[in-house]
Amino acid sequence: MASMSHSSIALGGASASASDYLRSSANGVTGVSLRALGRRAMVTATTRSNNNLYVTARLKKGKKFDHPWPANPDPNVKGGVLSYLSEFKPLGNAQKPVTLDFERPLVELEKKIVDVRKMAEETGLDFTEQIITLETKYRQALKDLYTHLTPIQRVNIARHPNRPTFLDHIHNITDKFMELHGDRAGYDDPAIVTGIGTIDGKRYMFIGHQKGRNTKENIMRNFGMPTPHGYRKALRMMYYADHHGFPIVTFIDTPGAYADLKSEEKGQGEAIANNLRTMFGLKVPILSIVIGEGGSGGALAIGCANKMLMLENAVFYVASPEACAAILWQTSKAAPEAAEKLRITSKELVNLNVADGIIPEPLGGAHADPSWTSQQIKIAINENMDEFGKMSGEELLKHRMAKYRKIGVFIEGEPVEPEKKINMKRRDAVASTSRNLEGEVEKLREQILKAKEASPESDEGEELSSQVLKEMIEKLKSDIEEEYTKAAKAMGLEERLAATREEFSKANAEEHLMHPVLIERIEKLKEEFNARLSEAPNYESLKAKLDMLKDFSRAKAASDAASVKKEINKRFQEAVERPEVREKVEAVKAEVASSGASSFEELSDELKEKVLKTKREVEAEMAVVLKSMGLELEAVKPNLKEVVAESPNENIQEKVEKLNREITEKIEEVVRTPEIKSMVELLKVETAKASQMPDQGSQKIEALEMQIKQKIADALSMSGLQEKQEELEKELAAARELAGEESDESVKEDDDDDEDGSGSGRSEIINPSFA
Repeated sequence: MASMSHSSIALGGASASASDYLRSSANGVTGVSLRALGRRAMVTATTRSNNNLYVTARLKKGKKFDHPWPANPDPNVKGGVLSYLSEFKPLGNAQKPVTLDFERPLVELEKKIVDVRKMAEETGLDFTEQIITLETKYRQALKDLYTHLTPIQRVNIARHPNRPTFLDHIHNITDKFMELHGDRAGYDDPAIVTGIGTIDGKRYMFIGHQKGRNTKENIMRNFGMPTPHGYRKALRMMYYADHHGFPIVTFIDTPGAYADLKSEEKGQGEAIANNLRTMFGLKVPILSIVIGEGGSGGALAIGCANKMLMLENAVFYVASPEACAAILWQTSKAAPEAAEKLRITSKELVNLNVADGIIPEPLGGAHADPSWTSQQIKIAINENMDEFGKMSGEELLKHRMAKYRKIGVFIEGEPVEPEKKINMKRRDAVASTSRNLEGEVEKLREQILKAKEASPESDEGEELSSQVLKEMIEKLKSDIEEEYTKAAKAMGLEERLAATREEFSKANAEEHLMHPVLIERIEKLKEEFNARLSEAPNYESLKAKLDMLKDFSRAKAASDAASVKKEINKRFQEAVERPEVREKVEAVKAEVASSGASSFEELSDELKEKVLKTKREVEAEMAVVLKSMGLELEAVKPNLKEVVAESPNENIQEKVEKLNREITEKIEEVVRTPEIKSMVELLKVETAKASQMPDQGSQKIEALEMQIKQKIADALSMSGLQEKQEELEKELAAARELAGEESDESVKEDDDDDEDGSGSGRSEIINPSFA
């Protein structure tokens, strides 16, 4: 900037310019050049001539050009010296960690780990064990959380601010990469990046959406939303790759094309449509990888490929969950439900044949370990490009057309997989299960009623009822087993259960008792499973089925008991009606009637003996009937309540009941010990084996039964309950003698019964040795 005290006319006919005056030493200036003057922030130079002419020049320092590469560039830099031209540089400051809403439970564990480590450093104490325990809990919680993500949670991970971008992956997987700019129409859209790179010596054309890693970059990259210039730049590079025979790899990560007025005026829709048409005609392999979110036509414009792969937590949609919720439910708060209905996750899209494969991510998402994720992408590119390398150009075109032809096939009547994820629609799942169960029960009730109406007098209705109940119970058991498996998987206990089950099977196969450590581990796992079962997403469904199974089992047991009782009465009636038995009973009745006695005590000894003998014969017939039905008759015992009611000591019944309770509690306590539990489990296994091979294992089963009985008897003997039982039996016998209820004959019969081992018959006190 220069100013003069006189106009240009005042210079008269002077031929010298103002700069000449400034350079002249005769005019009081020491000959400093303008360039040198420009090095100062502000310089004022004043000249004075003999004609009182003043010239004043004020020079302002201009902005120095910011050269894109350093003064001494490294000639061996990755990608070559020209890579310094790229605007994508390593971040000066590390990205701040961002915690998503559903990850907040992990923050508490992280804080505890940090606090314990800090305490260990400050105090010098060894907290290694506590740190390992907390880290194990954290890893398990992280695994549980990321194994059962809902669709909206995967959307949030795909949009994570720290998620690696297209250029992050490119610099990790390529040996060399040179970015190419411009659409040759006057603009270079930074939201789409294109360039040539090599992987293991093979040259590829890379095209991808580029988001920013911070606010400044996002504004510069337009948040990864391209304008028509970006798609035309991508189209130019596709033609270039097709001409030179470079395979094309596209990376999709955009919410959608930039939908502003200017973009529409510049032909946004036409640019996308032109890309779609062109990509179906390229004769080089095209592989698309969705690394974040792929939205609508903005993603599809570089996504028409021979194969489309998706990172595990990536999403691909025609409309974002928020937009869909705003359209259908008039509120963006319904985005979680919209995300589920849209079926936008990688697993669901592979099932629909929209995507062709899933690239795994580390626990915590791609941002947890970007390098590992990039290597998985590199492996996927090499594998698929090796496959495409065997195809000709025409075969690639047919392959690409066939991929899109098979999308959208719908098989009518195909059962939909009723998979419900954690924290999603639990109430709907329970309602659906309840409706299904109610429908099954209603069908069962109709079948039973129809059978009974058809033949009310016959047993056909009861047999059908029992059979249908049995089928329903078996179906419920199968469903419950599946529900338990789903619950274990949801809680992250599936692997531990499988490992424990394998150890248990191995211990049984080796035919020795289980180690107490294994028993303790099984108990702990069982307690943990039961404690966390209510957190499982299918808990309500499982509970409903368990309640239904309990009701059906009761109905089945009652039906079976009624059938058995009816059959016993029928068989017993047939046995009693046999001529020889009937004649004996009628003869004894006639003799008792002719004796004129009013009670059993008044009968003669000979008639008493005859009555008792006939009674034993009838009981023997009854035993034969029960044995033919697979049942066994135990010794008939007198009713203790009646005995005690007639005894002078009214507290005996209470003592007997108390003693029985104590014996039962002690037996249950003994059975819960690890040693007895292992023996019982082994006994079950041996019994199951014996049922398949009846000729083997009987001795081992008998030995195990004797060991268990002996262990229980020893425990009861040491507890002092045996002495209590003996004292109570003496008291009971004395009460009977006082009441006059025992005659010499009955005492003799009881002694005979004791000798042949048929049972005491004097009381209802539990016999510990056979508990």
